[in-house]
Amino acid sequence: MISDTGSLPGPRQPIFFRHDVHAGQDRVPCMYCHYSAAISSEPGIPALQTCFGCHLMIGGSTPSHEAEIQKVRDAWSNSKPPEWVRIHTLPGFVHFPHLRHIKALGSGSCGTCHGDVARMPQVYQAAPLTMGWCTNCHMQKQVTRDCLVCHY
Repeated sequence: MISDTGSLPGPRQPIFFRHDVHAGQDRVPCMYCHYSAAISSEPGIPALQTCFGCHLMIGGSTPSHEAEIQKVRDAWSNSKPPEWVRIHTLPGFVHFPHLRHIKALGSGSCGTCHGDVARMPQVYQAAPLTMGWCTNCHMQKQVTRDCLVCHY
């Protein structure tokens, strides 16, 4: 059992959300929680009410999991969402249209950029997300390399 998130790759978050449990062990699809990626240019972190789709009824399987779920409940009852540390950041002049990528690659393609989060106890940036990295993917997939698609 992991008790010190500081020893894991990636930033420590206000709530230790276990992607390896949710996406890995429980096989919750990315789009179940991150549904806004299909409709928003800046999908970000799911709202707390999304967590309660399951955790209104489902508790944690261990005392440490239950303690983290209680933090979600406390944030909800205090109307104060957690201040998550952003992991995947792009410069302000770069726009990543998630919807376009989901349509082209499928809803199971999140790991292309985000890594295998189903194996990450704590999410970290697995890919460099640099212009060269993105351009290489576009060349491999033989899709547009028009600068104005992402830089506007």
